[in-house]
Amino acid sequence: MHRSRLGWLDNLRVALTVLVVAHHAAQPYGPADWWYVRDRSHSGALATLSAVNGTFFMSLFFFVSAVFIPASLERRGARRFLTGRLLRLGVPLLVGALTIVPGLMYAYYVHYRGYASISFARYFADVYLGLGDQPADWTGPSWPDLQFGHLWFIQNLLAYSLLYVLCRQAARLLTRRRATSTVHGGRVPGHRELALLVAGLAVATFSIRLRYPLDTWVPVLDFLQVEPARVPQYATFFALGAAAHHYGWLDRFDARTGWLWLVGSLAGVALLFAAGPESALFGSGGLDASSAVWAVYESALCVGLCAGLLTLFREAMTHSGRLSRELAAGAYTVYIIHLPLVVTVQYFLAGHDLSAVAAWGTVSVIAIPSSFLAAAGLRRLPGLRRVL
Repeated sequence: MHRSRLGWLDNLRVALTVLVVAHHAAQPYGPADWWYVRDRSHSGALATLSAVNGTFFMSLFFFVSAVFIPASLERRGARRFLTGRLLRLGVPLLVGALTIVPGLMYAYYVHYRGYASISFARYFADVYLGLGDQPADWTGPSWPDLQFGHLWFIQNLLAYSLLYVLCRQAARLLTRRRATSTVHGGRVPGHRELALLVAGLAVATFSIRLRYPLDTWVPVLDFLQVEPARVPQYATFFALGAAAHHYGWLDRFDARTGWLWLVGSLAGVALLFAAGPESALFGSGGLDASSAVWAVYESALCVGLCAGLLTLFREAMTHSGRLSRELAAGAYTVYIIHLPLVVTVQYFLAGHDLSAVAAWGTVSVIAIPSSFLAAAGLRRLPGLRRVL
């Protein structure tokens, strides 16, 4: 890839990382989802913001992550590529699941579950790993507490990367020639293809949510933490990211198309904020009209915002200076470490009489720069740069 392309994609990755931190900062104050901190202050606008974020931002994360995979696989070969993925993704995943996540779950256990206080060591063995007996009045969200929390993305990205390598190797065997990472020429997706993508995602999303509503997580092979309701988006955009590199779509995609989809999707976002979180536009799943409408609406926002933001950053956010490169280098580390910082500030603010929006703003203003500063320090420790 050209340096300019790397620059704007890095800028987009930083923006998405900031959005992830801000999204988690809003969790106790908007949506009705389970969270590590409980707060009495709630805002309909923050609930809508969380719903809007959920329509596109992790799908775009999968897309951007997949863009870099084909060239890396071709350059390094399957064995070295997978070894690198296991080091870069697998090590933080396991370390985080044994340190960051149990620490957060222990804080929730102590503050909100109402059981007798126990040491972290006992909690880790009996409750987090599930080696003890499940209490009769267990309040969840699951038993045992063992989970990957926000690290689910890294876990799923590792699984998708493995599947991609298997598919590339199978294609190479079937065609008996080496598959190249780029192909020149061919049709670039336009309005028709994007509309068909919306339709396909809407049908797949509505169908799978008949059984698995939003925020329903299932363990695949007793290890992979998956939200089936969003798998059609995540898997599709991962595949599209790899295809975008393969066919050169990032450079060749028509900016006018991207701008139109961005404007349309922003109008759709404005409508959601005007309607409020109780609107019939929102649906979590099941065989009803609201779920069908939301499947279409969400799919349109997903495609429109992803195509539009890719266009926006390619056309207007191309600056690559020392600060932007430093932020981009630390974005992955920020994703891993930001949650304890976010939750710590949320715990501190829980006893203060702040409005939901003020609390969210305070958490965001503190946690975002703190996470990037902590990431910059961690990445400079001996031995961590290869992983972080």
